[in-house]
Amino acid sequence: MPEYPSILRRADDSGVPQLLARLLIGGLFLYMGVEKVGHPMDFLKQIRLYHMLPETPAVLLNATAVVLPWLEVACGVALMLGVWARGAAALVFAMLAVFTPAILLRALAIQAETGTPFLTIAFDCGCGSGAVITWKKLLANTGLGLITLVVLLSQSRRFRLTNLLDDVRGIRPRWRRSPGRGVAL
Repeated sequence: MPEYPSILRRADDSGVPQLLARLLIGGLFLYMGVEKVGHPMDFLKQIRLYHMLPETPAVLLNATAVVLPWLEVACGVALMLGVWARGAAALVFAMLAVFTPAILLRALAIQAETGTPFLTIAFDCGCGSGAVITWKKLLANTGLGLITLVVLLSQSRRFRLTNLLDDVRGIRPRWRRSPGRGVAL
């Protein structure tokens, strides 16, 4: 009896879920990074509110305010084009893994200071989108993290600029997928 790949395997082989995930996450991080690149002082003020980095030496805070937006832009472009997509997705996932709990901790600190009910707390988290309701931002970041996992876990190499470049240069990819049999040389 022939072995048929599962629906998830067929979807992954098509490359469409990964492409959609890359475009969504890449576009969002590109937009957020561009919003912050032009205003490093505003972003620096937001970073300070999290108390994640020491105030001295100031170079740590300043470097973070300058480098992080450019990292978001680079990850966004890489994801959208499909160049170093897994590495970019890993960096995006790491950023989400750091800043999502930081947003939660900041919201809990605001709640402790003001007594405001948690579900009504809103503040500018520094993401480039202005003031947001905290629970919605936490939910959105969790969803983005899950969508980023699609890129990290997908075995498809379709719809990537690197494939086109390899074809132009005449390079055969080291790894290619054998339909329904996993990874083969």
